[in-house]
Amino acid sequence: MNGADPGHIPVLLDEVIAALSPVPGATLIDATAGRGGHASEIARRMGTGRVLLLDRDQGNLAFAVARARQAAPHCEVIARHSDFRTVDASAHDAACVGDMLLADLGVSSNQLDESERGFGFQQDGPLDMRLDTTGLRSASDLVRDSSEEELADIIFHLGEDPYARRIARKVAQSRAERPITTTAHLARLVREAYGSRARASRVHPATRTFMALRIAVNDELGALGGLLQSVATAARSRGHGWLARDARVAVISFHSLEDRQVKRVFAALSDEGVVKRTTRKPVIASLAEVERNSRARSAKLRAISFISTPPDTPA
Repeated sequence: MNGADPGHIPVLLDEVIAALSPVPGATLIDATAGRGGHASEIARRMGTGRVLLLDRDQGNLAFAVARARQAAPHCEVIARHSDFRTVDASAHDAACVGDMLLADLGVSSNQLDESERGFGFQQDGPLDMRLDTTGLRSASDLVRDSSEEELADIIFHLGEDPYARRIARKVAQSRAERPITTTAHLARLVREAYGSRARASRVHPATRTFMALRIAVNDELGALGGLLQSVATAARSRGHGWLARDARVAVISFHSLEDRQVKRVFAALSDEGVVKRTTRKPVIASLAEVERNSRARSAKLRAISFISTPPDTPA
């Protein structure tokens, strides 16, 4: 690889660097390494130190490791093929205490663009959607095995699609005739369920259904909950855990369900006096960045820094 990935543009890169404030010799934990865009630039600015990269996608993890090592030859780069809900265990296993933690919750560009991964519907491909391809359950399995009511609940609660019941009914009727195993087949069914409303939709009618199934297949909200719980435990330990006493944490979310979780936990920790919210409101991409990278449009960055000592108690 040549160090650059023309198909991957890290979102909110300048804003992430400002929130994490990398310095030489520090330790970065990137819980969602992806293609290594953020990590390689942070490592380059550090020059020396340690970088722990986690990802569920083995191919992306290998790419990110090579990219970070090329950007910062004097940094130690460590990889763990792992779900970020167990980031604390991965850090302990690697003997890392993070000065910075980054979690970019978005799906990588290459995962969206590779039709064989089944995340999108611009090109036909198998209905897969697994971030970790060694996982057992694919989206086609979920569509096959879930009841109509369960499918409707997934699409409504995780995709926030008002036509979830109609879509689930259409899917249930169709799968009774033949299995739904491709992205094009599912996308067509969703469009048919929308009917004439499809023409008025600002995005493809299947967008929310695909997002909901991806979240369900990979248990993304459960994983995020595990990550945030680990961060909260580290913040309360005041430097006796897997994150340093003055650690900085940045999380980039891409839909409201994720952002609500992050906002709620960060606000609670701030109220406890164990962290300072360095972003009171979510940071969003500039118009210029959105023009360069349309996938940055829905990105929201929230960041905190740990408070290493309790606030002074009034006399």
